[in-house]
Amino acid sequence: MSGGSGVVVQAVIGPGFDAILTPGALDFLAKLHRTFEPGRQRLLAVRAERADQIARGRRPDFLPQTQSVRDGTWRAAALPRALQCRRVEITGPVERKMIINALNSGADAYMADFEDSNTPNWGNQIQGQINLSDAIRRRISFAAPDGRVYRLDEKIATLLVRPRGWHLDEKHVLVDGERVSGGLFDFAMFMFHNARELAERGEGPFFYLPKLESYLEARLWNEVFVFAQDELGVPRGTIKATVLIETILAAFEMDEILYELREHSAGLNAGRWDYIFSCIKKFRSEERFCLADRARVTMTAPFMRAYALLLLKTCHRRGAPAIGGMSALIPIKNDPAANELALAGVRVDKAREAGDGYDGSWVAHPGLVQIAMLEFTRVLGDRPNQIDKLREDVQVSADDLLRFEPEKPITEAGLRMNINVGIHYLGTWLGGNGCVPIHNLMEDAATAEISRSQVWQWIRSSKGYLEDGRKVTAELVRALIPEELAKVRAVAGGDTRNYDRAAKIFEDMSTHETFAEFLTLALYEALE
Repeated sequence: MSGGSGVVVQAVIGPGFDAILTPGALDFLAKLHRTFEPGRQRLLAVRAERADQIARGRRPDFLPQTQSVRDGTWRAAALPRALQCRRVEITGPVERKMIINALNSGADAYMADFEDSNTPNWGNQIQGQINLSDAIRRRISFAAPDGRVYRLDEKIATLLVRPRGWHLDEKHVLVDGERVSGGLFDFAMFMFHNARELAERGEGPFFYLPKLESYLEARLWNEVFVFAQDELGVPRGTIKATVLIETILAAFEMDEILYELREHSAGLNAGRWDYIFSCIKKFRSEERFCLADRARVTMTAPFMRAYALLLLKTCHRRGAPAIGGMSALIPIKNDPAANELALAGVRVDKAREAGDGYDGSWVAHPGLVQIAMLEFTRVLGDRPNQIDKLREDVQVSADDLLRFEPEKPITEAGLRMNINVGIHYLGTWLGGNGCVPIHNLMEDAATAEISRSQVWQWIRSSKGYLEDGRKVTAELVRALIPEELAKVRAVAGGDTRNYDRAAKIFEDMSTHETFAEFLTLALYEALE
């Protein structure tokens, strides 16, 4: 399919896809690409340069050139009514039934995800746009095989959309012979078809921005917002975006990121799982860097606690909401004792965030909405948020953000869990599902990234020893992979060829001398 303005779509146009891939939408995408693609490429090059500097021993720090921004008394623009109360936000992929259940869940907001909980194959991306368009116009429904029909309730959650990060392409769409940015593609299709409709209601468009590593990347998004609003006739400042602080470098630039987006800011979110992955990735070359089993690296770990409190203080000082991260725990239907333990873990997590001063938090399952809501209501009462809680007592240094503990224990069970989760998740992802419950936890690309990066780093760390004294080696990992693959096959059942592929991919990624920046980059090329 060829569009105007040098746009070529190299993919099957399924039923209803032409309602999204209209000439006007593709022309809008082409304008965004030509205007902003050079800047995206420059910033990706800067990412690589900064990563190389860390590998050569240069520790991150707060930027001296932006001291005036950190010291300034500026504040973000006022929030629209629809974003003033965000006690509980539910997240999930843009699958039709998921959208209906999330919007009906009782949460204040739903983040519809084109990124980490979504396999970005062509069908998912375009059908997701169709689904959201239908949901916004309240014409969405879903007929289940058992005869049940799902429709929207009268009262639904506020919609926010997460496009893909700056690092990802959309390989099926070319402009002037170049691949377009996956994030710009997702943004352009959603904006073109829904911005005016949402703006007229005061309900958006609202976004989440993932994987930012610097204030310059936030500036690029802000420039995109200004351009898009002008192009589509939407008043400037109508777009609001929450930035996920899920990279270690962004943690040093939170003030600056809010400043760049201040006209369009809806605060920051503590994206805990990607944040852990980012720390491992950026410091993987340090021989003495090491983190304990994934399950031991919680929000109370020193570097995670420092990051969470600094985010909170930074947001509230600027009049912006601070949204907490997602507990990976989910309800366990067939084991009452295990279920109560999981729910207790969610309660503790959300009680801590609310008590610290956060304005809301994430859950991954409708069954957790009321639990999280109760913990925030205990603290907030009838107030929509607690932005007035400034936390001037919080003092966080660069050393605090870089105090990577706990370093142990590393257990065989923890190593096996990483291998098992990696294989299971990658196999499911290859099958088209980017969000899957594994061992009573909700896994997405971020948690899978921790699993594979920890294994890679343990092999190379001078501290990468199991509790029993054995060194984590490539040979040990290769020996355990067939055993964990057999367990995954037994659980998954049916056609397990994707899991066989996943096991080979996991082995290559965790033992190869070169570290892959994102597991989804190589995997994406294998998708149709």
